Amino acid sequence: MATKIDPNLYLTNLKPERKTSNDILGKDDFLKILMTQLQNQDPMNPMEDKDFIAQMATFTSLEQMTNMNSTLEKFVNGNQGEQLLKYSNMIGKEVEYSFKTEDEDGKEFIKNGTGIVTSVSQKSGYIELELKDGTKIYSDEILKVKQPSNEEE
Repeated sequence: MATKIDPNLYLTNLKPERKTSNDILGKDDFLKILMTQLQNQDPMNPMEDKDFIAQMATFTSLEQMTNMNSTLEKFVNGNQGEQLLKYSNMIGKEVEYSFKTEDEDGKEFIKNGTGIVTSVSQKSGYIELELKDGTKIYSDEILKVKQPSNEEE
């Protein structure tokens, strides 16, 4: 007796799901692959225990890395507001700074200077300080912070 296969089950009739946002396999994708592999294994030659344990260990590691990444992202996002508050106490202080820049000809040089901080803002995760003369510097370009001298007030 011949068994007929339903033509609806042919691979040519299946339309693959397209992921538009991300081409990276996540823990859910890994679990789906593992479950499909288990469902379609040869019953006469099943997956060995050590192979299954190795795949489960890989899955567990992937899940832990995903959770750790999520926690780290939350920590960094929560810490950005604290950084802004931390640097806000520099308003009214005199800072000495140094940074690399380019002149009109594209030649690099180091610009040094001092100025009084008038505002602190956050741009793309970096703290930017604006000085009284309009110069904008990043927090990592500060060399020294002190009370302003009387002549500059």
